[in-house]
Amino acid sequence: MTSTSDPGGRREDGVPEFPMRRAAECPFDPPPRLCELRDRAPLARVRIWDGSTPWLVTRYADQRAVLGDRRVSADIDRPEYPRVAPGNGLMSFIGMDDPEHARLRRMVGPAFTVRNVAALRPVVQRVVDDALDAMVAGPNPADLVEAFALPVPSLVICTMLDVPYADHDFFQATSRTVFDRRASAEQRTRASRRLERYLAGMVESKVGGTGGDLLSRVGARVAAGELDLRQAAEMAVLLLVAGHETTANMIALGTLLLLRHPDQLALLRDSADPGVATRAVEETLRYLNVTHTGRRRVATEDMLVGGLPVRAGEALVLPGELANRDPLAFPDPDRLDITRHGRHHLAFGFGVHQCLGQPLARLELEVVYRTLYRRLPGLRLAVDFADLVFKHDAFVYGVEALPVAW
Repeated sequence: MTSTSDPGGRREDGVPEFPMRRAAECPFDPPPRLCELRDRAPLARVRIWDGSTPWLVTRYADQRAVLGDRRVSADIDRPEYPRVAPGNGLMSFIGMDDPEHARLRRMVGPAFTVRNVAALRPVVQRVVDDALDAMVAGPNPADLVEAFALPVPSLVICTMLDVPYADHDFFQATSRTVFDRRASAEQRTRASRRLERYLAGMVESKVGGTGGDLLSRVGARVAAGELDLRQAAEMAVLLLVAGHETTANMIALGTLLLLRHPDQLALLRDSADPGVATRAVEETLRYLNVTHTGRRRVATEDMLVGGLPVRAGEALVLPGELANRDPLAFPDPDRLDITRHGRHHLAFGFGVHQCLGQPLARLELEVVYRTLYRRLPGLRLAVDFADLVFKHDAFVYGVEALPVAW
C-alpha cells in the first residue's frame, strides 16, 4: 500500500522522507528532524525519491567508519545503490569502486596534491583581486553570487583545465541543471551530455599535444589508450563542474554566515594571524556543509554500524551536516567558532573517495577570507535576511543570490 506524506515530511508508516527541508528560521543548521534522528539512534530508516528506505547513518564516528570500510561500495551501477535522483548524474570515477576508481583517480590526482595546489596561490590571488576590482567598479549594491562567488572558482578551474572562460555562461547554466533536484531525469541527463560533448571536443583537440594543463594530461591518457574519449569527457565534466559549484556556494553562504556573526567576521578581518583564516575555512566547512543530500553507499557484506546490523545489499545514506554537528565529535557544535581546531570534519568525506579537489577548495576559500572582508570592511546585506532564497531543492546548498553593499 502506498503511504502518504504528512506536513512534517513523514509517511503513514512513520518513515521520514529524505532529504529534509531546513527550518526557515535556521537555514544554516541541519533540519531539526534529522537532528532528532541522530539523538535517538545511530541508524534510522528514511525514504528517498524512489520509495526505497535506506539506512541513515546519523553520527560522526559511524559515518567515518563506514566511509573508510572496504565492505561498502560507492558503485552507482549497483541496483541497490541509493541514487540521489533518477537518471545518470555527474559521477565519473567518484561513482566507482577500486581498482577502477583508483586507476582513474591517479590520472588527475597529482594536479591536486597539497604541494601543486599551493603553487597556484598567486593565480588564485590574482583571480580574487580581479573579481573584486570588477565588482567594486560596478553597481553598488551587487549580487555577490554572480559578481564574485561564481567567477572566482570558475576562473581558477578554467585556468587549470585550459578551458575558455568565455564559455562560462554555458557550463554554469548547464551545471545548474545537473545539480537541480527539481529537474527531470531527462533534463539532467541532457545537460550532462551537452557538457560531455563540449569537453570531449576540448580533450580531442589536445590529444597528442604537450601542454601542462589538466585537459592535456587527460588527452595524453587518451593517446596512450588508457582512456576512451567518453571516459575522458566524463572525467573532464567532473573536474570542471563539481569543484566550482561547491566552492561558489561555500563562498556565498560562508559570507552570509559571517555577516550574521559580526563578532566572528571582525575577528577574521582584523586578525594579523594567518592561521585565523585557515581555521575559519575549516569551521565554515564544518558548520555549513553545502553537500546536503548525503553521501551514498551500499553494504557488500553483513556488518555492524553503530553496533546495529546492516545486511549485504542494504543501502546507506550519510548526511555530512549531521556528522559535523555531532556533539560527540565537536564540543558545542551549533556554535560558530572560527578559532576552533575542527579540521577533522567530514565536509570532504573520508577514505578512498575523499574529495580529490579539497586542497584547491581550501586554498580558494582561504584567499577569499583573507581578501574580501579586508578589501570591503563595510560589507553588509543589502536586503532583509528574510528575503533571501535558499537552495533547498538543489544537490548543493546555498543562496540563489546574495545582494550586498559596501
